[in-house]
Amino acid sequence: MKSSGRVPRKLAWPLTAMPLARAFAIIYGLLVIYASINPFDFDFQNGVTADAWWDAPMPRAIPVFDLIANVLAYIPLGFLIVFAVYPRWRGITALALAVGFSAILASSVETMQIWLPTRIPSKTDWWANISGGLIGALLAIPLGPRWLSGSILRRQFDRWFGMNWALCVLFLLFPWAQIYPQSSWLGMGAWSNQAFIGADWGLLVLNPALQEMLITAICWLGTGLLFSLGINQKAPLWRLLNILLFISVVIKTIFTALQFGFEFGFSWLTAGSVWGMIIGAVGLKFGLRLATKIRYSIALACLLLVIFAVNWLPHNPYFVLTLRAWHQGRLLHFNDLMQWVSWLWLPFALLWLNLSNKSIFQK
Repeated sequence: MKSSGRVPRKLAWPLTAMPLARAFAIIYGLLVIYASINPFDFDFQNGVTADAWWDAPMPRAIPVFDLIANVLAYIPLGFLIVFAVYPRWRGITALALAVGFSAILASSVETMQIWLPTRIPSKTDWWANISGGLIGALLAIPLGPRWLSGSILRRQFDRWFGMNWALCVLFLLFPWAQIYPQSSWLGMGAWSNQAFIGADWGLLVLNPALQEMLITAICWLGTGLLFSLGINQKAPLWRLLNILLFISVVIKTIFTALQFGFEFGFSWLTAGSVWGMIIGAVGLKFGLRLATKIRYSIALACLLLVIFAVNWLPHNPYFVLTLRAWHQGRLLHFNDLMQWVSWLWLPFALLWLNLSNKSIFQK
């Protein structure tokens, strides 16, 4: 029987609206509000009017760090808004909407900061926020219809994650869960406050470097196997996991430098963390070849072990001393948000494992 000679047509993603961008824009806007007015200790009886920050003169000295932070904070917002309003509004109209929304949000936040004793609103911050929104919009507009409609992103998402939206969120949040200072690299989920109280090292049987190496290796092995259970077989799994770990290292380095000084950017990258990543990667390379049920069991055991280790084993004494001397002034409210991400990542990963076990074993 002769074939028709026709080549199968590839799936053409339509250039339509991108609901995911709208959701991300709303979520990011709420995060900006949270980080800007946290800890919500309003004093409405301070005798200052709502527009006092606008009438105030420009400050004589403008901290460079604050200026850069305010610009960077609104770049993702302007970027997402251009995606969110496509295809109804494009080009200059989308640019105007992104800048206008950034200005409205920034002015609202500055106004609320009037009644916060720990905040000093100013027109400098407002202009920096608008500049960030403008930069973000200018970066998004040239990307073209396929990006703005999300067709490229949806194609990659379908290829890698299928319908596993929750797993995709865990994948995206993993690098950010490492930002808050940890006793061990990848040692997220530390709910106890023993680092600030002190640790009893009389009962310790592990060397601090060995302990960090084990926590790092176990966490990366469990995390990699977790993603292997939900990411599609067609996806370049090993490459994705290595890219995820590399991005986590880069983000950790950048924010460590911002919080402790650029000379300490790599202070967290100890011998224990390096060997932990190597051992974890080797174990993961062999673990990915195992049957689904075995990978599920190992991932579950590893993540539970990490929770136990970071909460019940004593912290590294050098880490304790570092935290006691840590002044969070610059990124105080951002650190508060990242601490929540660090706390919640492992419980949500375990929840996903529990809720998805039937679909995992059916593959």
